[in-house]
Amino acid sequence: MKTNNPVKLRCRNVWKVYGENPDQFFSKGLASDNTYQVYQQINESGHICAACDVSFDVHEGEIFIIMGLSGSGKSTMVRCITRLVEPTAGEVLFDGEDLLKKNEDELIEFRRHKMGMVFQNFGLLPHLTVLENIAFPLKIQGVGEQNRFTRALEVIDLVGLNGRENSFPRQLSGGQQQRVGLARSLIVEPEIWFLDEPFSALDPLIRRQMQDEFLRLQTKLHKTIVFITHDFLEALRLADRIAIMKDGKIVQVGTPAELVLSPIDDYVKEFTQDVPRVRVITVGEIVIDIGEHNVELPRVDASFTLEKIMPLLSDSPDGLAVESNGQIIGRVTPQAIVNALAIESSNNVA
Repeated sequence: MKTNNPVKLRCRNVWKVYGENPDQFFSKGLASDNTYQVYQQINESGHICAACDVSFDVHEGEIFIIMGLSGSGKSTMVRCITRLVEPTAGEVLFDGEDLLKKNEDELIEFRRHKMGMVFQNFGLLPHLTVLENIAFPLKIQGVGEQNRFTRALEVIDLVGLNGRENSFPRQLSGGQQQRVGLARSLIVEPEIWFLDEPFSALDPLIRRQMQDEFLRLQTKLHKTIVFITHDFLEALRLADRIAIMKDGKIVQVGTPAELVLSPIDDYVKEFTQDVPRVRVITVGEIVIDIGEHNVELPRVDASFTLEKIMPLLSDSPDGLAVESNGQIIGRVTPQAIVNALAIESSNNVA
């Protein structure tokens, strides 16, 4: 699992406070036992706390999604991590190195070589072609024209824009423009990739296609990704883990299944109440003994959702063999699925 991978990004006690003198609340540092007191002082003083003592880890190769309603602080957190907005207090550690301690020149180098960013606004340069837009970050780095265009053509192939190299942004659809944005952020081969609601401006059908494209790219590239969205169904489809924010605070962090099946409070429950359980319960969670069937059954991975394996069961009435890390750990049957969904339904009624 990706959460067994090394931690790539670590946020510790990150605050962003707006007002006349936000530093006054942190002059003596932050202790774990005075967070509530600091939060109360900030509110009572008329300051605004946009990110409040936020801590989480992002593992190498993981898609970590931060979500919440408008004003929850999710976009503020990404801007704090990337230092597009300066945090008031806390630590942002990348491979153990505190990004908040980098000077301006060091930060520019980090952004140019290790960080990719994609936003809802595509931000394409209208006077440049697709090829030139995608190659632009390498031009900023001082890479020669031939080398940067060669690399740009490779990324164009990766995102499926072949044949559009000489088009201008105005000649592209919304989905194609966003592909250019994705390609441009990938051309520097970033170690970490930040995406702030990149698909929210797209029509539903194109949005679904871009989610498919995003997952295809991640299968090939295995990037460490922090992704912002307000759409739980999008988060459910893309995330390895999800952090839900409210009023600048992290409410709950977990896998999609953990959030849907065990919401920590009513706020999280509201996000998840309309999600079909077959989309989040995994085969590994309902596996039964393999019995006498052993290896002749078709195999599925323990991470597959019930929704994904249901069509396969029509051709395999005895069930499917479930494997994890190449080893068979049991099987799943139609009755096991019915039992699992029945338990969840009774829990929801209760």
